Amino acid sequence: MSLFVEKNRLFWHLISAFYAPMGEVMDLASRLLLLLDVHEQGSYAKVASMRNVDRSVVSKHITQLEESMGVRLLNRTTRSLSLTAAGQEMVQRATCLRQLLTDTQKVAEDFHLQPQGALRITATSYFGREFVQPVILKLQQRFPKIKFQLYLDDRINDLISEGFDVGFRIGRPQDSTLVQRRLARNRMLLVAAPELIERYGMPETLADLQQIPAVIFAKQGFVYNKLEYRDEQGHERLLELNDHYWVNDVDVLIGTAKAGHMMAVASSMMIEDEIRNGELIPLMTDLNIIDFGALYVMYPHRDAPLKTRLLIDAMVEAIGGDQPVWERNIPGFDAMYSARYQKVNAS
Repeated sequence: MSLFVEKNRLFWHLISAFYAPMGEVMDLASRLLLLLDVHEQGSYAKVASMRNVDRSVVSKHITQLEESMGVRLLNRTTRSLSLTAAGQEMVQRATCLRQLLTDTQKVAEDFHLQPQGALRITATSYFGREFVQPVILKLQQRFPKIKFQLYLDDRINDLISEGFDVGFRIGRPQDSTLVQRRLARNRMLLVAAPELIERYGMPETLADLQQIPAVIFAKQGFVYNKLEYRDEQGHERLLELNDHYWVNDVDVLIGTAKAGHMMAVASSMMIEDEIRNGELIPLMTDLNIIDFGALYVMYPHRDAPLKTRLLIDAMVEAIGGDQPVWERNIPGFDAMYSARYQKVNAS
């Protein structure tokens, strides 16, 4: 019998099972899951021990599954079991069935169980203060049994070894074992106070920009003293900044720029009302500045518990969609720094 004919026979057997009496459908589902166990455990004896039944019961149900399907699913020898081509198709469907049942059970639990227990969260200091903290305060009112633990730290944490349930970081996480989800872009801009612009003039070229003293963000192992941009041909370039002051705190960075002594290279999420009220002015807005990474949430397991999912969903809602909430603080920002190009190339 050809593999094509065999696949079609299996397909129509599964379709007809949905119109069979409920007891028969349940038998088919349980036997499919039994076949999956046999495939994963490698023997009838191991499955019998795992399910606390006699080996002959396992063998009987596999035989009945083969008879109901009309095809052989296992090749049996005295020493081993292996799947036939039809058996491989059935195991794939059984795997989907098991996942569907697991997901269905999780949905039911989410409706009936009150999320509770400790939820350990790590975030960078500024982002945690400005964006994570307000979300936690709202969730505390809705879910009083969750014990939130927020740790603000600008170093890169090891989520698993340090026992964190969820982390928020700028830049793609290096640990490939973690589940990673991109939440928002992180666009950059240049800002200065009106007093500084009066002193140096509005810069029109990169050379002009390099004449203006700059305050830049720095922390252990990282210094943002080179501006990444794309030239007119789309090539990535680096511009050395005239850095006079290194700081590791956002409030100090923005405060220094507002004081009128230096310009600042800032992330858009660092800006509140300073541009709207005229305390800071964007510089060289036609420059195609490359995004500084993106905002990611990461957590240890794909099947995250309800309390973790609640926090992530609330953060997604608070941050907003295509245009993060912090970009709305900057009038006309969508037209600055080649924003349309950045959107197309965001990942």
